[in-house]
Amino acid sequence: MAYRLFIANKNYSSWSMRPWVLLRALEIPFEEVLTPFEGAGKQQAFTRFSPTAKVPCLHDDDQVVWDSLAIMEFTAEDHPAAWPRDRNARAWARCASAEMHSGFAAIREECSMNCSLTIDLGTPSKALEKDLTRLDSLWQEGLDAFGGPWLAGDAFTAVDAMFAPVAVRVRGYGIELGTAAMAYAERLLAHPAVVEWIGQGIAEPWVDEPHEADCIRGRRVIEDRRS
Repeated sequence: MAYRLFIANKNYSSWSMRPWVLLRALEIPFEEVLTPFEGAGKQQAFTRFSPTAKVPCLHDDDQVVWDSLAIMEFTAEDHPAAWPRDRNARAWARCASAEMHSGFAAIREECSMNCSLTIDLGTPSKALEKDLTRLDSLWQEGLDAFGGPWLAGDAFTAVDAMFAPVAVRVRGYGIELGTAAMAYAERLLAHPAVVEWIGQGIAEPWVDEPHEADCIRGRRVIEDRRS
């Protein structure tokens, strides 16, 4: 039986994007089950398939894996290419992925993901500036240490999938990073799995007003690609 990956709207759900992109990039078969956000009532719908009422959630026969990073580790047990072959690169990739999983709170808080919008960020907060500085440094470190073009070497792996939604934010909020980091963000955005996710997100028929409001926050919308 193929994996069943439960996700929410591709336009907004950055956590859903991560394992979806990894599975697509590695050409691992899976069934996508998309349940749209429903404003304040979204968790009621998600309880049907997720013990935490959150997405993503992976089902493999009777096994349920309900966290994005755990899904990647579970996938790697049968598909080792999910992580770099080199031991040092693999250790670094796991550290960077865990840092993305638990850190960069200001990026998530102030730059909610929206595949469809380009927004004038304005002047970033001190917390956001700190996160962006760390992001630039982390990406530069991986590219320098392992030779690129991906974060941990010559193959797209889980650590790249973990940062794919950040690349969407970099473009969507006009964020400027260093030359190497910006080039890496563009490579992420050009990856076929990422292009597919973004295109399908823009084409979705659902508009979730709480997510829209959280993205815009009174800031100027430069472009809405849904129109």
